[in-house]
Amino acid sequence: MRAPILLSVPIVFLLFCSAAVAKPACIPPEQALQHLHKNVCVEAHVYRVVDGGDEIKVLDVCSPETSDADCHFFIISSTENSKSVGDLDHLVGQTIQIRGKIHPIQGRADMVFSSAKQLHGGKPKFHPNPQLVKSFSAESGGQGFSSRNGVGGQYGVYFHHRGN
Repeated sequence: MRAPILLSVPIVFLLFCSAAVAKPACIPPEQALQHLHKNVCVEAHVYRVVDGGDEIKVLDVCSPETSDADCHFFIISSTENSKSVGDLDHLVGQTIQIRGKIHPIQGRADMVFSSAKQLHGGKPKFHPNPQLVKSFSAESGGQGFSSRNGVGGQYGVYFHHRGN
């Protein structure tokens, strides 16, 4: 009787850990205009690579049935980034996850593709815990830390040696 219970504990722990490190979901291109100036992951199908002139390539993520007026998001890459991005043509026909900052441009949204590290959802940008940031505020005189016994000093927490 005890063996199944003991085996289920590690399984539940592993499921909890995998959920804790899972990356946040990517947004579809249609939602890009709602995330201007934010570092987000976008999941989009690449239909073709278009030469945008001035040494710019555009990953077209709108279906051929979508009119240009209804296409509100695109991914751009300059030829000077070709070493760090690689061959864009191999992305055609694939659904990609790309992370970057969404920029407004003439009523549309774009993302600059400058590094292959942006693919597969990229590394999420670090966001500090708002409670910690508030506790470090100079205006509130917060220390940011407190020890378990509540003893703090002018420059933070005093650590006490309790002996052996």
